[in-house]
Amino acid sequence: MREASQGMINVQGMEKSFQTGKLVNRVLRGVDLEVSAGDFLTIEGTSGSGKSTLLHALGGLDRDYSGTIKVDGRDLHKLSDVELSDYRNREVGFVFQAFNLLGHLSCRENVALPALFARGSDLLTKEQMGQRAQETLERVGLADKVDALPNTLSGGQKQRVAIARALFNQPRMLLCDEPTGNLDSKMSGQILDLFTALNEDGITVIIVTHDPNVSACAPRTVRVHDGKLSEAGEKPADSGRASDPDDADDQDDAGGEDDADNQDDADADAAQDSTS
Repeated sequence: MREASQGMINVQGMEKSFQTGKLVNRVLRGVDLEVSAGDFLTIEGTSGSGKSTLLHALGGLDRDYSGTIKVDGRDLHKLSDVELSDYRNREVGFVFQAFNLLGHLSCRENVALPALFARGSDLLTKEQMGQRAQETLERVGLADKVDALPNTLSGGQKQRVAIARALFNQPRMLLCDEPTGNLDSKMSGQILDLFTALNEDGITVIIVTHDPNVSACAPRTVRVHDGKLSEAGEKPADSGRASDPDDADDQDDAGGEDDADNQDDADADAAQDSTS
């Protein structure tokens, strides 16, 4: 693990549990993580390991955890609702497995959606919204699709539109949850090439994945196993599951409820929160 210093993101002792009746499932157990500005890393783990839970907390979508998550020294737990909304809108772009595009809107209009929820100095005129949306679509290689409807696009093109929407407010980092999960290998490679190019432009990129092929594209990989985090190549620390009477024997199934059964709701909420 990197030595804690002045990283863009600093996670210390993060714990996250889900309770069903009297059953308490500890999904994340004392997670420590530092991410520097400009990093490109993947968070790898099996279904239900807690990797999506960690990503949502990094993006300010979930504050129901113990421990601290600091971004540039600001504790996300201590931000007001307005401050947290500003953090999501200005500094974070969210990309999910589901594209979450509105079928009745053109690509340009889908990409410009975040502007509808801007406040103060971030307000744009209709002309400015359209111009920035077009420029962002050009950035992801879709200059010829600005007026197309989503149902006329391939899966890879839809994901590029979703990435353009995430880039609209010119965020410092992209948080991506299984962004190639609905794509074939060729389209997945194209999307990963795009993330690499965006990272070379200075954007911090964090991708959650269960696919080793995706992790292989990133300079750095961390793995979630039994609620603990380790750098690729390190042996995960002992989770102490056997000695913890409060934990369920089927931890993976419990985590799966978090990362799989609730994923559609989380993605939909995140798409709304990222534009509000």
